[in-house]
Amino acid sequence: MENSERALDEAAQLLVESRHVVALVGAGLSAESGVPTFRGPGGLWTKLGEPSMNGYQEFLGDPVRWWRDQQDQQADPDRTEFREAIERAEPNPGHYALAALERMGILKMTITQNVDDLHARAGQEMLAEIHGNRTKLRCISCESRWPRDHFEGQDYPIYCPECRGLVKSDTVMFGEPIPRGMLDLCFSQTEMCDCMIVCGTSATVYPAASFPQTVRERGGAFIEANPNPTPLSPIANVVLRGQNGQVLPALVERVKVLKG
Repeated sequence: MENSERALDEAAQLLVESRHVVALVGAGLSAESGVPTFRGPGGLWTKLGEPSMNGYQEFLGDPVRWWRDQQDQQADPDRTEFREAIERAEPNPGHYALAALERMGILKMTITQNVDDLHARAGQEMLAEIHGNRTKLRCISCESRWPRDHFEGQDYPIYCPECRGLVKSDTVMFGEPIPRGMLDLCFSQTEMCDCMIVCGTSATVYPAASFPQTVRERGGAFIEANPNPTPLSPIANVVLRGQNGQVLPALVERVKVLKG
């Protein structure tokens, strides 16, 4: 692990002294659980090309066809392989470290760009899943959410029992706006945040990439925990270099010592 003892101590001190700590998490954390990334070497879109930028409009135009394609595992074998990799994935020590910080009362909210449900499986409850959760369905009108198998056996398209809006996977598609309620939650948490842990993200996908900058502009601090430098590295208060599965557990141990 490429960290000085001093950097870990400084990060732990920031966490203990802060009033409202929020984590911003990206694909790098889940990559350590074997979940393929989308971009970069070996990423799904690097190999296959990015999906249609008007995927949401295609869903709206023919939701029946969209649902049938989702059920046909042979329609897109490469993406089926990707889905199966997510199904096999288990939370790694980085996920469990965030869950430990939440249980300790340090971490108030995790804003995650990941859709794999690994945070919840590690025991976290305070989650803002800005890009959705692949294990859930969502009404595009009232934003109600259900487990993925809630409407199993029903004919397509699926309509919300509350408002009759169309139901789709909770995962945010290209061309689809982030659900207003989720976006509001992320912005309100960022406004309250006086210390943000940024881990496993390249800090290039907006609006999430703007959250650490907002914290700093408001006088707060942020800790970057990433194996490689990002555009945010120069303005981080503390930088922890290394795999999140090593860095975050080490940080938790330092926090335990400070809290006694």
